[in-house]
Amino acid sequence: MGILSFFYPDNYSCDFYGMSKKLPEIMKEKGLGSVIFDIDNTLVPHGAPADERAKELFKELSRAGIKTMVLSNNGLERVRSFAEAVGTGYICNARKPSRVGYLKACAAMGSEPSKTLFVGDQIFTDIMGAKRAGLSSLLVDPVDRSTDIFKIRLKRIPERFILASYRRRQKKGKSPQRGCANS
Repeated sequence: MGILSFFYPDNYSCDFYGMSKKLPEIMKEKGLGSVIFDIDNTLVPHGAPADERAKELFKELSRAGIKTMVLSNNGLERVRSFAEAVGTGYICNARKPSRVGYLKACAAMGSEPSKTLFVGDQIFTDIMGAKRAGLSSLLVDPVDRSTDIFKIRLKRIPERFILASYRRRQKKGKSPQRGCANS
């Protein structure tokens, strides 16, 4: 495995909301009982409030008995208002990719990292931090790239190369998850 594989997600979805109805089933098959989400450009455009899709997702996961949290580098006001709107716990100012926030979220849910999935849109914060903390990871395409702040736009440049390498590896059959994880 090359050095880039350190940055590869465990799974990838080019259309998260398209596959989210199957998320409880997929998680149960993999023995995962908890999920932690990034907010901005994972669930909604950067800075946007929780929309109906996000609210319904959290309801569906709750009905399936899956514990949820949101973990964000954003401040208290942004994260709390989103978490309250979707009915879940939260950790703000997480300092991703530090493992600390991920592990706090697991502890708050009473979940082992190895039984927890992290869903995010950025490799260098979300996926890297999840891997460092021992969580499974699902990289999703950003909801709306046009809302990315400047420093995130800069990070997206090397992320494209990593994602391209990840996709090539999948095509060669060297990864258990082939193609877009929408089914």
